[in-house]
Amino acid sequence: MAGTLRAAGGLRPRVLLLVLLLMAATLTAAVTAAPTAHARSLTPVGGGTGIIFRISPAPEDPRSYYICSLTAVGRDRTGNLVALTNAHCFIDEQGNKLTGAEVYRDTSPPGTAFAPAPVNDSRPDLMTGPIGRVTHVSTPNNLLNNGPKGLDFAVIDLDESRVAPTTTVNGTTITSLGAPPPTGTRMCKQGHRTGLTCGARVGTSGIWFTHLIWTNGGDSGAPVVLGETLVGNAWGAQHSSPILSILDELDTVGGVGAGFRLAT
Repeated sequence: MAGTLRAAGGLRPRVLLLVLLLMAATLTAAVTAAPTAHARSLTPVGGGTGIIFRISPAPEDPRSYYICSLTAVGRDRTGNLVALTNAHCFIDEQGNKLTGAEVYRDTSPPGTAFAPAPVNDSRPDLMTGPIGRVTHVSTPNNLLNNGPKGLDFAVIDLDESRVAPTTTVNGTTITSLGAPPPTGTRMCKQGHRTGLTCGARVGTSGIWFTHLIWTNGGDSGAPVVLGETLVGNAWGAQHSSPILSILDELDTVGGVGAGFRLAT
């Protein structure tokens, strides 16, 4: 009996160690699982997502603001998660480029060609918060003035603690990048204001390509696609800039966004 008691007494430190190890394993599992649970709560953004910015007097009280659409979401050569849209979205009335501007996701439902999303319904996604900041604004298109003609694109450095990339937005999927198709080929765009609209390529106008795709205010930056291939960004007046030309210029400029590839 005494021997048995001593044996039991000798096992107590081992039992305590086992309990501590089990507690540590449970804590480790909980910590490991936390990022997975957090990742599921991230807001998806991709080509065609509506954005809202230049909000005043405050995001919580949006009486004045601007809206556009994302062209695509990807990673640059250093791994930053970035989005592309139009440059003219982030140029003010005095011609200042608004690098550093905060961008929010537009919570209003996307519209269609026959029922465009009402601009007055646009609201910033306060639950997610700002999804990123503008880091580069190219020369805008300047189609209707004598200014230098540019590819009209901007880069947004996205906050990965708030958003995650998606290849599909409102039924439009982007899985590759390519050149605009030959004249006469039917293409489509996915913009937040008027949704999916399609039309044939008409031709070339300087550094841009032209088409019969309908757009409206708020569609600026929308991806122009041929199937699942992104070929350009729409910026109005049935004009778009070739995505491959945009990426070439972005690589030349360097910095955030250079080496862009789609996030899949």
